[in-house]
Amino acid sequence: MKKLVSVLIALAMVLSFATVTAVAEDYSDYTIKIYSNSNSPERVTWLIDAARKAGFNVMLDDNSVISGDTAAVQTANENKDADVIFGLNEVVWSQLVKGAYENLSVMDWEPSWADKVGDYKFDGKAYGLVIQNILMLYRNDELGTNGEEIHFQHWADLVDSGYTWYRQNKVGGTTNKNTNYAMLYAFTDPESPAGGISLDGWKTLWAYCANGKVFPDDKYGLDPLIRGDVQVSTFYSSSLYGNIEAAEEAGAEPNPLHGTLEPENWNLVDIDDGTYYIAEYIGVIDNPNRTEAQTEAVKAFADWFGSAETQIEWSDEFDSYPCNTDAAAELFDEVPAIYAIPNFSLNTVEGTDMTYAEYVGAHSSEWTNIMTNLGFFWPDSASAVAEPDWDNLDWSTLTQAAPEA
Repeated sequence: MKKLVSVLIALAMVLSFATVTAVAEDYSDYTIKIYSNSNSPERVTWLIDAARKAGFNVMLDDNSVISGDTAAVQTANENKDADVIFGLNEVVWSQLVKGAYENLSVMDWEPSWADKVGDYKFDGKAYGLVIQNILMLYRNDELGTNGEEIHFQHWADLVDSGYTWYRQNKVGGTTNKNTNYAMLYAFTDPESPAGGISLDGWKTLWAYCANGKVFPDDKYGLDPLIRGDVQVSTFYSSSLYGNIEAAEEAGAEPNPLHGTLEPENWNLVDIDDGTYYIAEYIGVIDNPNRTEAQTEAVKAFADWFGSAETQIEWSDEFDSYPCNTDAAAELFDEVPAIYAIPNFSLNTVEGTDMTYAEYVGAHSSEWTNIMTNLGFFWPDSASAVAEPDWDNLDWSTLTQAAPEA
């Protein structure tokens, strides 16, 4: 259960900002350039203001300029002026740390809270800030399963379940991609020419598209579930509780979901495999135009932002779950159910020495190309395309990007 944090937050703010301003240097002479996909206008405004109070001068674009993890890191690579990158996920961070981007080099750096984030770290390079995962939810009232509990072995079992489900209407988008990664987890095959996924995996994902219900006006899957238009849907963990509460308080729907930490007419699908987690990380970028003193300012900012005190405020403000265990302990009496699900992103893929997150990083471009080339995720029923002739496909071509028109 989430604690009554208002008093704790107020106290934490007093203590943390008093400590930062009294002990740390004033680093505001240098403007720290940040790139992030966790950059809603509200987050940007909050961070700039909180950093200023703590003695830092930061700038970052909101998502009207940069939207998505790929766009954030590609723009940083093109502009060659990054000091800090935060957000993204294990897939992109594994590429970044391994030097996949020509103009981005992650500095050696270890924050004071490095031992507080468990496995969510690239040792000496980048460290976890907040945890998110992709969730499968269902209604268990008369608009859902009428009290029947849902248990699957794999995410892909949804396809043959007999329930109605929401599915996204485009290939791209971080939440959409993470849903696909969850669906494909049971079908990894390092020997497969189809992007390291078995043919059964692609057939199953196609069936997920063909038989799922698409709602062009809904960007994510929670609203159709709230309306009762589907029995099962997918959503991401951050903001889940807040969205359920907001919909119930608004009173616009006659049969909304009730209960957050203690669900009343909905629940999480019990899936043996668990789910696909991502952690948003922070790392310091090597910028040859900085002086040594400026680099120290950048490191101090990264250390401040990931600290328990700051992450308590950030997580409480934006309904997220911190990697920092000290922060999580202050915010919650116990781990919420949506974060107690087993994490298969860090499981080793059989036949490789890669975690599933690393496997996704190695194959995600191929998967996007396959789905794009074959026409997965049509936007509405009128745009549906014919199912591929699975036994006669040229995977060496399908895994490549389609030529520009």
